[in-house]
Amino acid sequence: MLHEQTSQSHPGSGCPPRARDSAGHAPTFLGDTFGGAGIVGVVAFFTLSGYLITGLLASDVRTYGRVRYLRFYKNRAIRLLPALVFALAGFAVVEGLLDLGGHRAQVLRTVEVALTYTANVPGLNHGSDDMSHLWTLANEEQFYLVWPILILLAVRFRKEWLTVTIAAAAIVAVLGATILFTEPLVKIYTWPSTWTIAMVVGAACQLGRNRLSLVLRGVVARIGGVVGLVGLVGLSFLPDAKSNPFVYLFGGAVIAVLTMLVVWWWKDIAVMPAWSRPLVWLGTISYAAYLWNYPIGWWLRDLGVTDWQAPAILLTVAAAAVSWFAVERPFNRLKNLRTSPADQADVARPKLRPRAGSASHHRGTPAIEPDTKR
Repeated sequence: MLHEQTSQSHPGSGCPPRARDSAGHAPTFLGDTFGGAGIVGVVAFFTLSGYLITGLLASDVRTYGRVRYLRFYKNRAIRLLPALVFALAGFAVVEGLLDLGGHRAQVLRTVEVALTYTANVPGLNHGSDDMSHLWTLANEEQFYLVWPILILLAVRFRKEWLTVTIAAAAIVAVLGATILFTEPLVKIYTWPSTWTIAMVVGAACQLGRNRLSLVLRGVVARIGGVVGLVGLVGLSFLPDAKSNPFVYLFGGAVIAVLTMLVVWWWKDIAVMPAWSRPLVWLGTISYAAYLWNYPIGWWLRDLGVTDWQAPAILLTVAAAAVSWFAVERPFNRLKNLRTSPADQADVARPKLRPRAGSASHHRGTPAIEPDTKR
């Protein structure tokens, strides 16, 4: 929810400059003390996304012999677009009508970039700073244009680990070249290839989750979870993380592994404690909170609010709750509509026979199952 404010107005955007620190970065929710917190949050998000969505895709291939692309992208559109359009409407009101940050001229460009998922493409005019955090959403959606095809081939031909290895190697090669030939290094923070390795790590853990569960269980899972949690917190204190080449080259993979250690520990808990219920609810509205917290932070500062962090959190939760109850939940009911004739016909098709040791072979192994309606 608390994303680091790092964007800058594009030179060709026509947006007025906003107050930044001595390094040229925008103020953050957590200040300079937690220099790596933004990276940790972004990478953890990508890791969980890769883990869960790969589970959906692999399940489709094992059950129906193919990826049901229409259903997959329809459900993603129902899940993502209504809340995004609602947030963009709020942005259009604040900047288009009130011109609070002086970005009225960039409203249409900002909406265009948001809806085409191109906020992470270098060299483009991305519009207003208010919505520049949408580069993470763009990165995710671009990944899932390619990844379903790779998972289809990997599962159908039973080459999961070869596919993951080749994908990871290609990403690391591109990232290494990017680091060598880009100055200043902070420019690559939002680029498409920078943190994609985290989604591949999450996908690898999903494809091999039963083998991992044989190792990471009981005391070992708890120790791993503590190590992961301590590691993530420690990396959040890393100074000047966005200017460190080692963070870009190794940080994504390391943070992704630590995140999955915490996930394995968390899923090993049979009964969730009562105190976790508010966290579950925050998880429900987390997507809308992600959309709203960044522009709300900017708008409060544009209004001259000095201690803006606490009001920003309260307003973010309020806006996210409205988004969930008024927009997202009603649209999510569309996922429960009658299955299409094509999907009904697929049920009669023979399933792929799982190999011994594959994810679908060990029915008794506990695992975090993705929301199949997502």
